Amino acid sequence: MLVRLIVLLATALCMPFASPAQAQTFQPGSTYICPNTPDTGLDCYLDAVVHLYTMCRHVKSIEIIEFGLAQAQEGVNGAKSEYCVDKQKINITRPYQAALREATGWREAVDSLRTLQQFWLESMANLKWQAGEPGDAYEDRVNHIYDELGYKIEAVRVSFSTPPDAAAAVKVAAPKAKPKAAEAAKAK
Repeated sequence: MLVRLIVLLATALCMPFASPAQAQTFQPGSTYICPNTPDTGLDCYLDAVVHLYTMCRHVKSIEIIEFGLAQAQEGVNGAKSEYCVDKQKINITRPYQAALREATGWREAVDSLRTLQQFWLESMANLKWQAGEPGDAYEDRVNHIYDELGYKIEAVRVSFSTPPDAAAAVKVAAPKAKPKAAEAAKAK
C-alpha cells in the first residue's frame, strides 16, 4: 500500500515535467484565448482575434468610465489597458503561428493571415483615445474595428477555399531524387 502511494505521488509530481514538447505545442480550444473552443489553430486564431480585442476594449471602456476620456491615459490611469494589450499580444502568438502552419501551401491565405494580424496589432494600439476626439467619434472608431475584423476574417476563410499553390503541392508530392540518379540524369 505504501509503495503504491509513493509511486502515485511520484507520478503526479513528475507528470507536468514528463513531456516538455507537449507543453510547448499549441493546444487549440483554450477557452480563455478562443472561447468558442475551435478544434484547429486557424479557427482558434480567427476566434481569438475578435475575443482578445473585445477583452481589451472592455478594459479601456472601464478606464474611460472611471476617469473620463481625456484622463484615461494620464499617469497610471491607462496601465490596465496597456497591460491588457501587452498580455493579449503574447496570447495571440501561438494561435497565430498555428494558423500560419495550417496555411502552409496557400500563399493567399498566409498573406491574408499576416494582413489580419497586422490590422489586429494596429487596432489594439489604437484603443487609446486621441486628444480632442469627441466621445461618439471614439466609440464609432473602436467599434468599427469589428466590421473590419469580420471582413479580414472572411478573406482568410475564402483564401482557404482555393486549392493549395501549385509550387507547394509539387514540393509535397514529388519525392526527393537520389543524388546518384540526379547525376545520371544530367549525364544523359
